[in-house]
Amino acid sequence: MAGDQGVSADRFREALAHFATGVAIITAPAPDGPHGVTVNAFASLSLDPALVLICIERNRYSHTVLERAGIFAVNVLAAGQERLSRFFSSTTRPEGPGAFEGIPYRSGRSGAPLIDGCLAYLECRITARHPGGDHAIFAAEVLAAEVIPGLGPLLYYNRAYHTLPAP
Repeated sequence: MAGDQGVSADRFREALAHFATGVAIITAPAPDGPHGVTVNAFASLSLDPALVLICIERNRYSHTVLERAGIFAVNVLAAGQERLSRFFSSTTRPEGPGAFEGIPYRSGRSGAPLIDGCLAYLECRITARHPGGDHAIFAAEVLAAEVIPGLGPLLYYNRAYHTLPAP
């Protein structure tokens, strides 16, 4: 539209709050211990080859970890894991050796942490990075996928967590 200056940040946030998303924690190995960050900017990109994308703020430690590691896991959160989502989205959470203290996990085949109790896991190798405003877009090849049957998802809609019953 002629003369339009774009959408305000507040209007943009409000509109996006009305898009329901799943919630995932992206995990990666780091020299100072396992690392994780909550995201809802995650999507499938291609079926053949199997590719996904994630978006990470460029000024976050998570961006540096992903750049160095070259691999990550997508831990798709199940109903009942809101506490984990909140923890890994906090900017005041511990980094380094204390980042996973008290959080049960195992190392996946890729070496990325897989958090216990999740609904699904994808282990990925970064294949491309693209600028995206204040974020970076990481495209990644899916190396392994695992689904845990019988769990319902954790969802985020209109600034609140919601769940669906298990299938």
